[in-house]
Amino acid sequence: MPDKPHTPADVDDAGRFALSEDWLATAVGLVIVVLAAAGVVTEGWIPL
Repeated sequence: MPDKPHTPADVDDAGRFALSEDWLATAVGLVIVVLAAAGVVTEGWIPL
């Protein structure tokens, strides 16, 4: 028996917000850049 096509009612989670690893890494990086620009993160915080 062939699969029937999906209807919008079948896919109720499609509009749900999901936070992937990529977006999480982007948010963390943005926070670090903002903190560095504000002078909170200085050279002493970054081990070289």
